[in-house]
Amino acid sequence: MEGVKKFLKKIHTDRFRWTDEALFVMVTAVLVMGLVGEILAYPLCVLPFSGLVKADETGFWETFVMYFNFIGIWVAMILLIVIFKRNRPALKALWTAPKGNRLKFFGIGLLIGFGLNMICAIAAMLNKDISISFDSFQPVKLLLIFLAVFVQSSAEELTCRCYIYQLLRRGYRHPAVPILLNSLLFAALHSFNPGMGVIPVINLFLSGLMFSFMVYYMDSIWAAMAAHTAWNFTQNIILGLPNSGLVTPFSIFKLDAAAASDSAFYSVSFGIEGTIISVVALCAGCLGIYLFYRKKNVTPYDPWAA
Repeated sequence: MEGVKKFLKKIHTDRFRWTDEALFVMVTAVLVMGLVGEILAYPLCVLPFSGLVKADETGFWETFVMYFNFIGIWVAMILLIVIFKRNRPALKALWTAPKGNRLKFFGIGLLIGFGLNMICAIAAMLNKDISISFDSFQPVKLLLIFLAVFVQSSAEELTCRCYIYQLLRRGYRHPAVPILLNSLLFAALHSFNPGMGVIPVINLFLSGLMFSFMVYYMDSIWAAMAAHTAWNFTQNIILGLPNSGLVTPFSIFKLDAAAASDSAFYSVSFGIEGTIISVVALCAGCLGIYLFYRKKNVTPYDPWAA
């Protein structure tokens, strides 16, 4: 028993309390996301847009609601942080206190998400695994969808890379604990998506790892939110490909699903994220962020310092 206490003292910080225990933090986040987030999404999104969804034959409003529905998670997670006074400093990590929370890093995040996704998609097209054709370009609708995708992507970042990450950083000495655990949970949150398998799980974990590296090495959750948004928007809305196995009815290009084939560059059941090329791209993203920003000796913002 004494040995266990010594071990726990080594891995925990002096600020640790039982509510910072990794399992408790992650289970709490999942329950709030899944229960409170879903309940709040109904009056905030589903109910107000239900008439538009039914009357729209283009699939635009269905796509909008599919993404904007995550506004419920945004409100639920903010409430979870605000209600408990000890957790409130975590909100500082969302605004401009971290040095990397600047428009410059938001733009870098967009470029990383767009670039990595396009590399994978172009590889699949060159290998003739997929064929896409132009459908329509509607700027106003695309802007609204982009904002909805941002709500969805940033809600997942708020949960994993703000709430879970920051609480575990408060309670555990080594940064590997929050980085690895929030990335594992991020992959687990998608475990019931259509076409889920070993490679998709690996890719989702690597995605979470890359976004965590942005928070730790770039000191920028804004970059993580932007990269996540750009990845999903490029894949789903620009190219019309499955996003973690899910296809939207509204997109600039349309995929010829009947002609698609499985390979190292494309997965018919899960899309780009179910492939080896995506593993390579995400590993390159993680390595690039680590090598480039580690040299800058950026000290990650600590909302608990005060």
